[in-house]
Amino acid sequence: MTVLKVHPRDNVLVGLRDLPPGTEVTHEGETYVLPEGVRVKHKVVTRHLQPDDAVVMYGALVGRATRSIPRGAPLTAENVIHAAAEYGASSAGLGWTPPDVSAWSERHFLGFHRSDGQVGTANHWLVVPLVFCENRNLRVLEEAFRKELGYAPPDVYRRQVAALVRRHQAGESAAASRLSERLPAEPEAGPRRVFPNVDGVQFLAHEGGCGGMPEDARALCALLAGYINHPNVAGATVLSLGCQNAQVEILREELHRRNPSFDKPLLVFEQQQGPSEHAMLTAAIGETFAGLQEADTLERRPAPLGQLTLGVECGGSDGFSGLSANPAMGQAADLLVALGGAVILSEFPELCGVEQELIDRCVSPAVAERFERLMRDYEARAKTVGSGIHMNLSAGNTRDGLLTEAMKSAGAARKGGTSPVTAVLDYPEYATQPGLNLLCTPGHDVESTTGLAGSGASVIVFSTGMGTPTGNPVAPVIKVSSNSELAERLPDIIDLDAGPILSGESTIEQMGARILEEIISVASGETQPRAVRLGQNDFIPWKRGISL
Repeated sequence: MTVLKVHPRDNVLVGLRDLPPGTEVTHEGETYVLPEGVRVKHKVVTRHLQPDDAVVMYGALVGRATRSIPRGAPLTAENVIHAAAEYGASSAGLGWTPPDVSAWSERHFLGFHRSDGQVGTANHWLVVPLVFCENRNLRVLEEAFRKELGYAPPDVYRRQVAALVRRHQAGESAAASRLSERLPAEPEAGPRRVFPNVDGVQFLAHEGGCGGMPEDARALCALLAGYINHPNVAGATVLSLGCQNAQVEILREELHRRNPSFDKPLLVFEQQQGPSEHAMLTAAIGETFAGLQEADTLERRPAPLGQLTLGVECGGSDGFSGLSANPAMGQAADLLVALGGAVILSEFPELCGVEQELIDRCVSPAVAERFERLMRDYEARAKTVGSGIHMNLSAGNTRDGLLTEAMKSAGAARKGGTSPVTAVLDYPEYATQPGLNLLCTPGHDVESTTGLAGSGASVIVFSTGMGTPTGNPVAPVIKVSSNSELAERLPDIIDLDAGPILSGESTIEQMGARILEEIISVASGETQPRAVRLGQNDFIPWKRGISL
């Protein structure tokens, strides 16, 4: 198979490999002679398009022709522009037939049970600064705790530099390439952990907490409250300077808003109230160590799959993401919803063009109206800084076949599956409803992933077509490649390969089941995703109105 048509209403075909000029392509009884070469992942039109004619993919309007495009010619950044359908809040309450979950109905995962009923897939302790002024103190604690407790990564690169220094001091030429051949391909195992039931001590450095707008401080405290309340977190140490906008009282208010019965250890240290920095850090170390001793007494116990909250994310998307990885993730999401779990779909700029479909899936008019209001507010905020939701494309997206934001969004939305939308969350509200939750975040993958965890995602599945090293401090991130070439080229960051869907070796349903099995294994602590192994603990709070 050389081309693929995604939806019966589409007027484009996707190239599954590079096709030179003059290639004859036959699809559904129609033959097309390509007047120009078409690169893999790019699209050719199935009929002659005139200027302003609609370009349809995934059954949705994704663009309009800017010039005449002959039948069989490729779409390019020069002959198509973004266009998307209008939308309005009128929940149609579409019916949904859940997938068969009999194979998983008696299954469970092994998780950490919290007193509030949440069940974690990991057991972390957090050290959190309320303001960037405390980042230096945070780094002091990070170096001390990670090295002494066995959480520091192996010093393979430090050893490489040390070897180069020795060669330099001996007067030798020390080409890094020659030296690297003598170093192990995989880092050596680090020291044994002092607390085997604690997965890590995570340090959430950031650049906020003071300056900016009052809403920035409130949003930061709300995000941090979500992390502290997260099922994968046992307790937290909070560093405060004292005079910043993000006050301890605001953090406590946001914790109470998310969990009126919050009872985890919350250790607060305010520098301006103490006799010295040394005294504050000494006290923080002692009390945090005691908290870790308590956290280490927790052990994994069985929990139903309906206790999982899945975040779905994409980054470094390509022209295959919406054909393989994203719909397979959507299938896994539908399976989990049918089992009673929750799924969070974020990245509002990447819902551009599919708003009406999501509105029609909302369980009530109130849910639909909130989604419409948040989408329109996002667009309005983007316009105030001279931008717009349709400008979320990256250079890599365009190079790899995603030519308009609506085209990208129609494929990106597929990772949320087909289930009813049960709740719509503004950033960074906490997910409490089972079923599909829509979370307002930017399309920027790290800001979005940060938001997913802040809203309670206990596992995140992340599709990529070009490769991205994004991870998260508290929620394990499973990477799914859209194509096999990527999985083979970057095996150190990819956990699952959805490429077999494109070759016909797997169906979307089969791959979705495989993704769910991986989620269960990761949630039980049996499998460690590559992002976790590599220590990819990305944390970027969203400053609303600044990022797409």
